[in-house]
Amino acid sequence: MRYPVEHPVVLLVGPTAVGKTALSLELAGQMNAEIISADSRLFYRGMDIGTAKPTPAERGGIPHHLIDVTEPDETWSLALFQRQAKAIIADIQARGKLPLVVGGTGQYVRAITEGWQVPAQQPDERMRAALESWADEIGGEGLHQRLALLDPQAAAAIDWRNQRRTVRALEVIFNTGRRFSEQRTKGSLPYQYKMIGLIRERPELYARVDARIEQMLADGFEAEVRGLLEKGYSPDAPALSAIGYREMIEYVQGQISLEEAVMLIKRRTRQFVRRQANWFKESDARIRWFDAGSVKADEIVEFIMSEKGWLSAEGEG
Repeated sequence: MRYPVEHPVVLLVGPTAVGKTALSLELAGQMNAEIISADSRLFYRGMDIGTAKPTPAERGGIPHHLIDVTEPDETWSLALFQRQAKAIIADIQARGKLPLVVGGTGQYVRAITEGWQVPAQQPDERMRAALESWADEIGGEGLHQRLALLDPQAAAAIDWRNQRRTVRALEVIFNTGRRFSEQRTKGSLPYQYKMIGLIRERPELYARVDARIEQMLADGFEAEVRGLLEKGYSPDAPALSAIGYREMIEYVQGQISLEEAVMLIKRRTRQFVRRQANWFKESDARIRWFDAGSVKADEIVEFIMSEKGWLSAEGEG
């Protein structure tokens, strides 16, 4: 297939449960594309049901990248994601195919579309442990407030509930003596991109979220969590702090009831959907929005194949 620009990348974004997976498979099938996941939860092996990871059968033979690339007790940094994604994009393009980046993790999407140059500093485990102990004393919000004093720009880009990212930013600041935000600069992109956003009315989206969670439970989510713990993964592993896993761990450990766990998962997933809206705003001129309930794949293919609207780090292509 001949594409409108020489090095195209298409990104499909939107909130959890909006319908990105199903549409991405349709688009990939029609456009000779390979899918690159920009969903940080899909990196981890063995975390399948609770992340709504597409099964090999659901993938329909379409190549998927950056799924099942690490273990739940390992951390994939933004810098590592960016390096891997760039290499995969270049390889797909070299083979004459279209890279289709799919996901709802805003910072990973922006690392691609804005050419972020992420600090590649090696983790300092002693510093990290000290910062985590500090967080135990003053709370995650208190730690985030300390970051805001040192680096307001970095703090503004990090949700205070995401303690791991707050710790990482402070770790880099203390080890380098420079603001974290100053070290994450923008560079040029070796490709042009179009970004497609899927949207649904909020009540409909919440209903889909609830239905997905109920289906996860029916598919054996509890057994998946128990299996991860039986394999020796710590309940405190960063990957297991993901929404759904932490609540289910509390349930299997007898801290809360199943009903409480399900209620919390649904509530926190809805909160997450609202936070995703801050990353992918309907007012963002770079995103072409489509109603997920009515759009046909052919319409999006037509938009992608048009010559206008391709973007680069500097603006319109």
